[in-house]
Amino acid sequence: MRFELIDRVLEREPDRVVAIKSLTSAEEYLADHFPDFPVLPGVLMLEAMAQAGRLLAGGQTDSPWVIRQVRNVRYGQMVRPGQTLRVEVTRRGQDETGLEFQGVGTVDGQVAVQGRFHLAPLEAPRPSPRHD
Repeated sequence: MRFELIDRVLEREPDRVVAIKSLTSAEEYLADHFPDFPVLPGVLMLEAMAQAGRLLAGGQTDSPWVIRQVRNVRYGQMVRPGQTLRVEVTRRGQDETGLEFQGVGTVDGQVAVQGRFHLAPLEAPRPSPRHD
């Protein structure tokens, strides 16, 4: 199953991307989060920013990019069905382990999520030593 949270890319530059996630009442997870007050879970707002970051990282390795570290994440406005989360992610740097990003997600101009995160290529699992 592919878990895509980016519906459309609005702008794309080498170090910046703007994308949207339009939340509909048909999203399966809303039945549990929360049945009488459905909102996009905060972890999925963060994942939408990470997916936008992966668009900027694409092609740099053959491995998938995973979240290695998250810092200073803050949540504000809730995202309800019928609303659109606008995600803007900027690449801030690179080190030996991966790429550093700054992201902000807004709904109707109000901040829903913001923070910094680090994406790193997923390393293949190493075989454990055999003890015969």
